[in-house]
Amino acid sequence: MATADIVTSAFTLAKAKELVGDDYYGVKVLDDITVAIVCDGVGSAEYGDVASKRVCEFLLSSLKNRPKSWSIEKSIRHFINSINNILYMESIQEYDREELVTTLALVIIEGDRLYGANVGDSRIYLKRDSELILLSRDHADSDGDFEGVLTQAIGLAKDVDIYYFENSINPSDRVLLCSDGLYTQLDESELSLGMGVSASELVKRASRKNSDNLPDDTTALLIEINRVDIRLQLKQSELLLLPEYRVGDVIDGYELITPLIQNNRTWLCSNKGKKYVMKFAPYDVLDDEVMLDLFVKEVWFAKELKAGFFPKAVIPKKRTHRYYIMSYIKGVSLKEYISKKPLSIDMSIDLAKFLLKMAQYLIRKDLVHADIKPENIMVSKRGDKEIFKMVDFGSLSQAYSIINRAGTPSYLAPERFEDSPICEATEIYAIGVVLYEALSGKFPFGYIEPFQKPNFDKKIKSLSKLNPKVPLWLDSVILRMLDSDTSKRYHNYSQVIYDINNPSQVKPYFYKGTSFIQKNELMVYKVGFISMFISTVTLLLHCFG
Repeated sequence: MATADIVTSAFTLAKAKELVGDDYYGVKVLDDITVAIVCDGVGSAEYGDVASKRVCEFLLSSLKNRPKSWSIEKSIRHFINSINNILYMESIQEYDREELVTTLALVIIEGDRLYGANVGDSRIYLKRDSELILLSRDHADSDGDFEGVLTQAIGLAKDVDIYYFENSINPSDRVLLCSDGLYTQLDESELSLGMGVSASELVKRASRKNSDNLPDDTTALLIEINRVDIRLQLKQSELLLLPEYRVGDVIDGYELITPLIQNNRTWLCSNKGKKYVMKFAPYDVLDDEVMLDLFVKEVWFAKELKAGFFPKAVIPKKRTHRYYIMSYIKGVSLKEYISKKPLSIDMSIDLAKFLLKMAQYLIRKDLVHADIKPENIMVSKRGDKEIFKMVDFGSLSQAYSIINRAGTPSYLAPERFEDSPICEATEIYAIGVVLYEALSGKFPFGYIEPFQKPNFDKKIKSLSKLNPKVPLWLDSVILRMLDSDTSKRYHNYSQVIYDINNPSQVKPYFYKGTSFIQKNELMVYKVGFISMFISTVTLLLHCFG
């Protein structure tokens, strides 16, 4: 699993010739945090494998959905104590002894902070530059007849003693979570060397040392930090935010000229004679942690997406209020532009290429726009040529995330109403709606109200019938983008771009249930004509024969 900032790898092998072991691991790279877990089911417990899986899955799910008001430490301690109590009580009730028992190593990365906890003897290492540091603490006897016997484990007792720690994280750091099957076979120099490669190399190195006959289940989970996410720093900044801003206000040298949208949070402003757009956070972020997270994410995306598809955005270093600055684009929204007349065919093709290439740029960063619509597209001029810009950063989301109806209903793919994840296919649908609307002034399935349950079973009216200027090849491309059957819709942006660049190779689009005669109308006419010609000639020969 990978994002631009964090790359993770994990690998496990069962001991000896066993096919399945007691170890279990999991990792989630979420929008705001990364969670990684390794559990080693205790061999002396009959259901250690069940315990390791349940603990891992419980903690991943709980930490993903943790209350936003809770600190990371509170979340870690609360959920570990919860699953420990669940497993212990279940063991006593079901087996009258401790049978659901496992060790735990857990880390969470948020911004430039590393949070960790362990119970038992699964370990957490940090490699910084060439130094390997053990961050966790083993819960096991170190001498005597009970050397190596666990003193703490999840499910071993009603109460659990958690070893918790916090550290800063730096770019190029590597974090390793592993079961004891790994570090008992590899010394620190071997661990350090393997961490420079991958989790699978670490485990296979241990296996090779034992002639592929490991004495214990062995698991490694490796996290590589490519870049530290500064969004946490942006969120924690002590910045002013007023309930209302007015014309003439001067904020850090920028004079507010006029609000651009009704909520008075986005302003046209000027600084040293040059116009800009200033966007303030909603005032509610002062009391709403979720809204603050969303605005910080928007600011981050606006700053990071350095491509010609979007206006240039900056975060002034010495700002005193919570806002960001965008370059001012002189023009009108596509919604306003097409309200007067449909787009020309050439301009529609340019729009299609713009939106698809923008979407391709985002998906390379594991992102989707999630609210592609004419209101978010500006039509401007560069010389004598109209160009497009996407001006909204607020809806940008991780690809394949599930966000209930994020976006605007009329542009949502049918599966989005069933809470399917946002992906290339759903974005292709939204682009198809924009093109359909731009060429006809209508929506393919009609205007959809918020909270309405639309019907996507009806046949979409062909664009070429609504706008005779639309060529059949372009009509087919757009109708295929809009197919409610995802198996017939384009799956990838590159597929659509190829068809748009190669009109002569576009296959005609037909709805399900279209008859053979309708699909092959021209061929039927040709065959009919030839048959009639042959019959006529035959008749004439018969008459004059």
